Amino acid sequence: MNIQLLQEIEKGTKSALIKKNIINYYIQNGSSTITELSKELDLSVPTVTKFIAEMCEDGYINDYGKLETTGGRYPNLYGLNPESGYFIGVDVKQSAINIGLINFKGDMVDLKMSLPYQMQNTPEAMNKLCELILSFIDKQTVDKNKILNVNVNISGRVNPESGYSYSLFYFEERPLAEILSEKLNGYKVTIDNDTRAMTYGEYLSGCVNSEKNIIFVNVSWGLAIGIIIDGKVYTGKSGFAGEFGHMKIYDNEILCHCGKKGCLETEASGLAMHRRLFEQVRNGASSLLSKKIQKDESVTLDEIIGAINKEDVLCIDLVEEIGQKLGEQIASLINIFNPEMVIIGGTVSMTEDYIMQPIKTAIRKYSLNLVNKDSTIAISKLKDKAGVVGACLLARTRLFEIY
Repeated sequence: MNIQLLQEIEKGTKSALIKKNIINYYIQNGSSTITELSKELDLSVPTVTKFIAEMCEDGYINDYGKLETTGGRYPNLYGLNPESGYFIGVDVKQSAINIGLINFKGDMVDLKMSLPYQMQNTPEAMNKLCELILSFIDKQTVDKNKILNVNVNISGRVNPESGYSYSLFYFEERPLAEILSEKLNGYKVTIDNDTRAMTYGEYLSGCVNSEKNIIFVNVSWGLAIGIIIDGKVYTGKSGFAGEFGHMKIYDNEILCHCGKKGCLETEASGLAMHRRLFEQVRNGASSLLSKKIQKDESVTLDEIIGAINKEDVLCIDLVEEIGQKLGEQIASLINIFNPEMVIIGGTVSMTEDYIMQPIKTAIRKYSLNLVNKDSTIAISKLKDKAGVVGACLLARTRLFEIY
């Protein structure tokens, strides 16, 4: 891999920026001919031909041979060289991490799901995270000098541009990305919000086809949204856009982990479902998880999802109630953004129709009919892999595009 180009891109030279745009085009669109590329970039065919030749020589681009067309000379098809670089994505969950490695073309080379890890806001937990990442890197057979970036997903307030996290591992004045880079033996590190990564993963590799205006609703332990406008991930000024769960909706006096009361997340999230299950079982309701709850044993969100899929009536009632409350508020998002697609993802979405049907019903009831006709309501295709796939793809994108 020609690291010189990465250094040129950081300096912002004109030729390097053109090459960056070429790489970004191939990231978004896959292979293409020089003629197609020149039209997209608004550059002459000779200019694009010159840059493609240089990038083939540097190892970034491959010539994939002739494209068969009707009549005339067959043009050559060009695309990213998969072996020219590798990227690692790390998705940090409450009790595990998912970690993956993709090649330059975006193909998954290695994927490890549900590695045991307890997320805590402590230096020890941060060091443990770095140990897991380094162990994953050590086991790779690819040229480790070609690992160009590691992107780590973190929940809460994250500024991907500055590298600061304000919800997790905020122990020093320096950016978290810089601290993680030091602990990972100098590998370049970027960080991003977990919901935004899930959104990006679904956009490039999930259920999205040609849609460019999308809202991704992450219903996991907490609640947040990712926003894509005209094909670009929307971050807001400081990277904090999407705090859907912390809208003041209820007068329930329930203290949210953000420190405020009445947040949407307190009634429509995995955390809310977990709390309501414990309350109802202790008030005499019956569930497959009753024995564990009565013994004051811990119950994970995955166990509740498992009970729902085993037709636990109490858990089904709870997830349907959450779906109805969510649908009411998603209807407002549809009225505001007029998106082409709304994707329901996150751990709770694994209940599929149990949450999707009440969401759809509430959307039809509470959104403007003329507006909601434009919006397809879909469930995440990547499911529990959305975060790690998105983290890998963001690790690549952040080197070649500042969205």
